[in-house]
Amino acid sequence: MTIDHLPIGMSARIVAVDWARLVPEEAQRLQALGIDLGAKVSVAHRGVFSGRDPIALSVGRMAVALRRAHAEAIEVEWL
Repeated sequence: MTIDHLPIGMSARIVAVDWARLVPEEAQRLQALGIDLGAKVSVAHRGVFSGRDPIALSVGRMAVALRRAHAEAIEVEWL
């Protein structure tokens, strides 16, 4: 399952990231924010507009806003 399908409030662990789908600078920024293999995450909120962008993701004690295109490149498993 990818992060864009993760239910709000459900905890998961990142098991794969398709870095090739992302611009290299965006991939580096996400890694610097702790979005990488093994990280525990949960969806805190989804946008209300047509694409439901952005997705607010909790990573540790931080909240990170992701575009749906980024969330589609990140695979997770439920905890």
